[in-house]
Amino acid sequence: MKTLQAIRGMPDILPHDTGTWQWLEQRIRSLVQSYGYHEIRMPILEPTALFARSIGEVTDIVEKEMYTFEDRNGDSLTLRPEGTAGCVRAAIQNNLIASPQRLWYQGSMFRHERPQKGRLRQFQQIGLEVFGVATPDADAELIALSARLWHELGVSDVVELQLNSIGSAEARLAYKTALVDYLRAYTADLDEDSQRRLGTNPLRILDSKNARTQELLERAPNLHDFLDVESREDFAALTGYLDSVGVAYRVNPRLVRGLDYYNKTVFEWVTTELGAQGTICAGGRYDGLVQQLGGKATPGVGFAMGLERVLLLLAARGIEAPEANTLAFGVGVGEQGERACFAGVESLRYTMPHAVIQMNSGGGSFKTQLKRADKSGAKVALIWGETEAENNTVTLKFLRSDRPQVTIAASLLPQELERICNTM
Repeated sequence: MKTLQAIRGMPDILPHDTGTWQWLEQRIRSLVQSYGYHEIRMPILEPTALFARSIGEVTDIVEKEMYTFEDRNGDSLTLRPEGTAGCVRAAIQNNLIASPQRLWYQGSMFRHERPQKGRLRQFQQIGLEVFGVATPDADAELIALSARLWHELGVSDVVELQLNSIGSAEARLAYKTALVDYLRAYTADLDEDSQRRLGTNPLRILDSKNARTQELLERAPNLHDFLDVESREDFAALTGYLDSVGVAYRVNPRLVRGLDYYNKTVFEWVTTELGAQGTICAGGRYDGLVQQLGGKATPGVGFAMGLERVLLLLAARGIEAPEANTLAFGVGVGEQGERACFAGVESLRYTMPHAVIQMNSGGGSFKTQLKRADKSGAKVALIWGETEAENNTVTLKFLRSDRPQVTIAASLLPQELERICNTM
């Protein structure tokens, strides 16, 4: 039979990597909770209409990248390609927007893209959303939080914050008209994607990586010339907040983001350490989305970060998670020794709940068990033989020092292991 493989672009995360994942996730979780954000968990399947109405039917995500199918009832369902729409849906459905909310979530997202380094078909995101705050201090707090994360992870020197304001819907409509009028004269010079977007989603042309298209855009109308007064004032207030806490940024007038629900502020954290997939965190304001999805008019702002890309950045910088070192490894020799080992190790796990204590399983000679103990990385092997079982003692063999082995009363073992923790 043919050996079954994981779906392309949906890799396994193996045990030798999960420790790093858990370390990063815990760092982020602790940080966002310290800012008063509360976790929400949404389903990975949503009605397809949710994403068509929120992200936009003529976006690349909806047109080409979603995993969509009909269930047995004939309902069109989609594996979530991003988290904001589902979070808004949950907030409306469960009346979470009656008062200001700070929410965060974590989980898998799915997009049918060409798999490459930093771009997968199943990828992990952590997202933060704020509902019910219309003022730019909410935007600034989100950005400051993310800046603090990069500082704590040790990557502040290789990430850059890019900011822009895309204004109100009316301002964008006026700008779209001016941009299309300008670009139509150069249609033949545009790359294929930009030609298609000219009649569907012209703002996305600003994101084009094609050198000729970017050259044409140098002479194109400037979005900032079309901004409404409120968007200008909010953007000025936002940059003032960031200046007050020393968060550096670069205004990028071509930053528009690829989702239709954004308005006013948009931002990205980018790095040059990862090649083409340089965006590690992105977001913005979406004041009309809650009402667009059936709720009462409620402002919103948020961001999401791709954990795979953050981990790639940490690896590129040589930053590793601290290892969860094994303190002790239980060895049992003979029938009585094996039972004493089992009982002794399990008792230790109650008295020392934060220590990593492994135990031999599957039998084996004394020599074999000691090899397993050494391979585990444990600092000390705890040995129970027939003599130790009869005398209620345990023998300690030190695996990471020249200290001679010693036999002690089993009742003294927790205190001895605490001393080992503090001295080795």
